[in-house]
Amino acid sequence: MSKILLFNGASSSGKSTFIKSLIPRLPEPYFNYSSDKLVASGILPEVDRTVDNKTNSWNVIRPGFFEGFHRSIRAFADGGNNMIVEHVIEREDWFLFLAGLLQDHKVYFIKVDCPIDELCKREIRRGDRYIGEGRSHIEEGIHSWSPYDLEIDTFRTSAEVNGKRVIELISRVGYTTVFDRLAARESDSPSDSQAGL
Repeated sequence: MSKILLFNGASSSGKSTFIKSLIPRLPEPYFNYSSDKLVASGILPEVDRTVDNKTNSWNVIRPGFFEGFHRSIRAFADGGNNMIVEHVIEREDWFLFLAGLLQDHKVYFIKVDCPIDELCKREIRRGDRYIGEGRSHIEEGIHSWSPYDLEIDTFRTSAEVNGKRVIELISRVGYTTVFDRLAARESDSPSDSQAGL
């Protein structure tokens, strides 16, 4: 069983910056993984983001890309690697798929947040995001799929304090995570035959 720290937060909420500060403090090695890292590696074919419904249009390629990204998290964890996964879980079906996919591992589900005004300021400073992207993630409900094991605010709280809270969380012996509870609930659900269907 590998440990997976699954950080969910809007674009520009501070996930990458916080994770960079966290990694040297962790008691064990962790792979640092995200869909952005895959894109930056050059994995994608030439993608057209301006026109829909062509074979190389982003709206055509995107579903398969994220399906593969999600499954690759499981593959790395199955290889015995602890994982830090940075994500924007845009849809409830993505969340439920990940909960089922990763149930053989210890997943800590962590919310990364900051005020929406600060999201917009960070987008302007970054210069590589469209203004309002982070706000749209919040408004579309990325934090509504489930409770979290931990919530951190990268604006109001220092990286040092947030890091201590993460380390305290993963050090708790016998802690039952959100993903553990979902897996237990799933295993307690009656099968079709038990339900008489």
